[in-house]
Amino acid sequence: MGTRYSAVFFAAPGADEAAISARLFAAVDAVDQQMSNWRPDSDLNRLNEAPVDQWLAVPEGLFTVLEAALCVGRQSQDAFDIGVGDLVSAWGFGPGQGRLDEARINTLKAQTHQPATQLLDLDPVGHRVRKRGAITLDLAGIAKGYGVDQLARCLDTLGIPRYLVGIDGEMRARDTKPDGQPWAIAIEKPVRHLREVMGVMELDDAAIATSGDYRHWVDHHGESHAHTMNGALRRPVSNRLAAVSVIATNCMLADAWATALLVLGETAGIELARERGMTALFILHDGDGFQEISVTADDQ
Repeated sequence: MGTRYSAVFFAAPGADEAAISARLFAAVDAVDQQMSNWRPDSDLNRLNEAPVDQWLAVPEGLFTVLEAALCVGRQSQDAFDIGVGDLVSAWGFGPGQGRLDEARINTLKAQTHQPATQLLDLDPVGHRVRKRGAITLDLAGIAKGYGVDQLARCLDTLGIPRYLVGIDGEMRARDTKPDGQPWAIAIEKPVRHLREVMGVMELDDAAIATSGDYRHWVDHHGESHAHTMNGALRRPVSNRLAAVSVIATNCMLADAWATALLVLGETAGIELARERGMTALFILHDGDGFQEISVTADDQ
């Protein structure tokens, strides 16, 4: 996944912390092996390279993520679309990133886009996947969240009752801190080249994920473009949203929904979050500053 993970946990006295750390690393590495676009030998790349109309068995973890991705895709009217791998690469955000391919961008713009929900078949019995058309999958908007859930599952299995785990800002907490206080998660001000706290959200047996336009971008013809893609428009997301944070029971869904709401934009995104009873924070560009809009389950 090309990033780092963190874990704060409170184990019993005498616990083998080195062994726990090794288990955590193995959990993250397994997700990376299955879902990375950057590893040529990953299961995801094996699926991307598989012929059309051929069933391919995949590991349970990858199948779980694909199933969830298609579910969120359908529920968001394909705002969340894992079938944008070619766009991601053309704009310089994929493996070998840094080089924007304008000719490829123009070619993709001219093509009719079919989202992943229309091109993937899943067989839950055999954990098999079939592509019904040419498609390159990219799980950047959901795999990190799933990885966080795997870190949490690892600590749960080891009987560790209190922890905070994260991958690149996507976080999940179990219980409270030993002093009874909830875990405090800093929300960054969505400004490029700046690491400054804008606010704090509390987590207690929940997960949080953020999607924004301020950490990864490319400059093209005098404009900055974020790494999140709008598959329907065949280009990077462009709206007033600077960032969206979603709190959910697991990080995989928080991750996917944060991406979906960012793609939808402030009006449709806030409306859908309210309809679905989500807890979310929308940060909008507002002149030289920002506007915050919070949505909770009570807003339904």
